[in-house]
Amino acid sequence: MSRYAIVCATFYRELADKLIASATEVFEGAGGEVDVFEVPGAFELPMAAAYAVDSERYAGVACLGAVIRGETTHYDYVCGEAARGIMDVQLSTGVPCTFGVLTVENMDQALARAGGGKRDQGAHAAHAVLALLAVQQQLEVPPEA
Repeated sequence: MSRYAIVCATFYRELADKLIASATEVFEGAGGEVDVFEVPGAFELPMAAAYAVDSERYAGVACLGAVIRGETTHYDYVCGEAARGIMDVQLSTGVPCTFGVLTVENMDQALARAGGGKRDQGAHAAHAVLALLAVQQQLEVPPEA
């Protein structure tokens, strides 16, 4: 049985809970076990993902959270660095770490993408982990006999 990590930024608790629930449902529906780790904001997601990967306990990591644009440039820095950091973790380790962070203009957009329906970012992030693992398995060179 595979084990998956969900790392989630909880700055927007209501959104975080919905994202965690939908990602958990996907992983468990695929027969996996899930551990959830919470961090304060999206900027901390790459480090949490790195910790999860370094533990060697997880086949993949879904990184979840929300960043809602405000009146300053803070949004741009947080979104860009969270995305870059998560990508760096997966490229440097080979463990799928997906970007399930809502990057939206307002709370209405966030709620529309945080639970249920075809725009459910938590479920999409978990499905992306599973898809990358399937590709990895298809392309893996068999061990030498």
